[in-house]
Amino acid sequence: MRSCEAALGALLVGVEQRGVMDLFGYRSVARLLEHLADLPRQAAEVLVKRARHLQPGLALDGTPLPALAPEVAVVAREGRLSNPMIDTIVGVLRDTPLEHRDRVEQDLLGFAADAGHKQVAVLGARILAHLHPDGQPPQETEPARPDRELSLRRKRSGVWELHGRFDDETGTRASAVLDALAQRRSTDEGPDLRSPLERYGDAFSDAMDLAANSPELPMQAGERAHVMVAISLEDLKTGIGKAILGDTGSISAAEARLHACDCMIIPAVLGSHSEPLDVGRLRRLVPPGIRRALYLRDRGCAFPGCHRPPRHCQGHHIRHWSEGGPTELGNLVLMCAHHHRLLHRSGWEVRIAADGLPEFLPPTWLDKRRKPRRNNLHEPLPFAA
Repeated sequence: MRSCEAALGALLVGVEQRGVMDLFGYRSVARLLEHLADLPRQAAEVLVKRARHLQPGLALDGTPLPALAPEVAVVAREGRLSNPMIDTIVGVLRDTPLEHRDRVEQDLLGFAADAGHKQVAVLGARILAHLHPDGQPPQETEPARPDRELSLRRKRSGVWELHGRFDDETGTRASAVLDALAQRRSTDEGPDLRSPLERYGDAFSDAMDLAANSPELPMQAGERAHVMVAISLEDLKTGIGKAILGDTGSISAAEARLHACDCMIIPAVLGSHSEPLDVGRLRRLVPPGIRRALYLRDRGCAFPGCHRPPRHCQGHHIRHWSEGGPTELGNLVLMCAHHHRLLHRSGWEVRIAADGLPEFLPPTWLDKRRKPRRNNLHEPLPFAA
């Protein structure tokens, strides 16, 4: 099997040098191998990449290039090296100066005859440390382009999966932001029982809210970036049913009620076959002037014991907008996303007290007397005497 794979790799490199597009119409030999052998693309690309290191190649101008590890190629064709061993030796040779490469290749192959690839990796690290006691010299004077990759895809279940890799600087900044947003929130309703994964998931959601609310966010098709939620007025009023989220997703009507507390509304009249008959003007439920007044009055999330600043918060209608609640300061309270959800899903209630400040009534299971509570953590405004 090892001999056959090494021979296949040499054949593929030969096809690549002759021109795989002209010979077979494929953009690369990896795609050719993927279709011929019914292999996953990643497996085909790994095999071809390994073969390129073992076989002589051609420069862009057609000049012959020597193989990185010609002796390894000979031993590999005899079936005496595993793929992890080949990758280990090639990795060491890539970092070895050209004048020492032949000697290092022979030493590693000699050691590989009686050792595993992990032991060869240790020996290779020692050799490189001896050849480069001060570390590898920089390859270019220009700063390297940061290594950043990210993919976000939606599964059929409605769950989104996020995968990515970042350079050290970006990862450090992201970790600092998420660490700050993922702190435990033990407040008057009890300790924070979320797992670390749940806290960091909520922190990522909060970071998206902050980015979406930034005035510097780039425009999309002439509009600020937004997520569309479509729901009938009846379902919005009752909280029963479903709403369309974006292009393919869906959320419950109860979730839509939560988001409708502080959003942009475009009323539309649809016909019996859901064709748009009339589309009204865009209007924001909480206009900028009232929002600034909320920031000044509540100074952050008004829920007892919460330290979230105003930029992390949303305007919540005490009497819901779909039930005729007015969008005015006396019917609004500033709340972070976590406590906004808590208020919609638990026995907590909020009201505006006689002095014009919000106060919260705990559920009976927490306090049978339901004594009103307030948030006293935010810095008050510096009023003059």
